[in-house]
Amino acid sequence: MTNNDILRRLRYALNLKDITMIDIFKLSEHNIEKPELTHLLKKEQEEGYEDCSDTVLELFLDGLIIYKRGKGQIEPGSVTKQELPLTNNSILKKLRISLKFREDDMLDTLKLAGMNISKSELSALFRKEGQRHYKECGDQLLRNFLKGLTLRNRG
Repeated sequence: MTNNDILRRLRYALNLKDITMIDIFKLSEHNIEKPELTHLLKKEQEEGYEDCSDTVLELFLDGLIIYKRGKGQIEPGSVTKQELPLTNNSILKKLRISLKFREDDMLDTLKLAGMNISKSELSALFRKEGQRHYKECGDQLLRNFLKGLTLRNRG
């Protein structure tokens, strides 16, 4: 799954308008113009498609945390710059933080998309890479989470 897909699916799932997305980018101190955003939201086969880098997606996710939780609500160390390339695990973690999701919220969202995982499998996704019980988040799990998020927010 490409960063453009993730950005596009998040926009739909959270029902964000272009101006809101531009404001979210500004919260992470990244200025983006509407035409550039439009190019990032296009599909690969569409004319004007522009590849969304890991840095740009991370800036959006960091801005989303500030947008949803407020600048003062961020605990020190909770929003840290990730080592690039951005992984599905770090994307899922940033979404969990921004949406204020607890374990049950995450499991319920995945269940809405027809994916059942255990609490221990979920916690393994948020462990530090290299830790014994760390589990890599695959594209399918992230895709199902975004699908469940869409169903949760849009009914």
